Amino acid sequence: MSDETAGEAWFAGIDTTDPEAAAERISEGAADKPADWPTAAVEAGAVDSTDAYYDLLRNATIAATRAAVAEAEAADDQQLAHLVRAMDDCNRTANELAERVSEWAGARLGESGSGVGFARRIASRDTASGNAGDERLIDLAQRVADLDDEAAALRAEIEQSAPQVAPNLSALAGPVLAARLISLAGGLEDLAKSPSSTVQVLGAEDALFAHLRGQGPSPKHGVIFTHDAVRGMPRENRGSAARALAGKLTLAARVDHYSGERKPELDEQLAERIDRIRARTDSADSDSGGDDQ
Repeated sequence: MSDETAGEAWFAGIDTTDPEAAAERISEGAADKPADWPTAAVEAGAVDSTDAYYDLLRNATIAATRAAVAEAEAADDQQLAHLVRAMDDCNRTANELAERVSEWAGARLGESGSGVGFARRIASRDTASGNAGDERLIDLAQRVADLDDEAAALRAEIEQSAPQVAPNLSALAGPVLAARLISLAGGLEDLAKSPSSTVQVLGAEDALFAHLRGQGPSPKHGVIFTHDAVRGMPRENRGSAARALAGKLTLAARVDHYSGERKPELDEQLAERIDRIRARTDSADSDSGGDDQ
């Protein structure tokens, strides 16, 4: 094994007791051609044996992987995904507990109502009665109110952060839907690399798999149904609207990922496309015709 070959190796000239330095070499280093690296490491004096080389390599690759995962998790799009998941968790838990408060309050206090608003009403009651059961009920209602407040705070953070992470996607979809699409896709890069047909049905995976098994119709849309362009469209034109919206959202995600430049023309193009689809309905109504899906 030549000195030249050993000099190309990732372990050359580093402190083998420093896993971070070894991880950096593993992540950034390269060699022009393969070689017998364990033997090179021993001959270069980097390690005492080939077993020691593999121990060093293992520790270095583990450290490199941990660093890569930490960097990925710290990325702005992943933080946005965590925000929207946390908001959804808070909303879901608040609504579930609000149902429990409603049932409990009806049985214990003789009061009727439902939802988070009713739980807030129960939480505002005086807890100085000395009745332990009433106090537990009121405390639970307060937890519902706290979760609802936290969900609102998370939404506010999403509305502030999403336009910075994905300006075009946020403009077209709205900050919360943009964050949800990024979360469902696994990140902004994954969303940018997805075909529009995939973006169209994100969030409808169960229905899609059922369709593929021959157990249901093909879904026309996933979470993008919450967008006014789809939700506000007559049923017969929602498929067309979903396709048009998904196409523009895909373009927006790609611009955001690859350049980050704000392109208002995407907003205008989407508005024009949705207006044309809506005009079909108006025309069909006046002619008593139908829209071809």
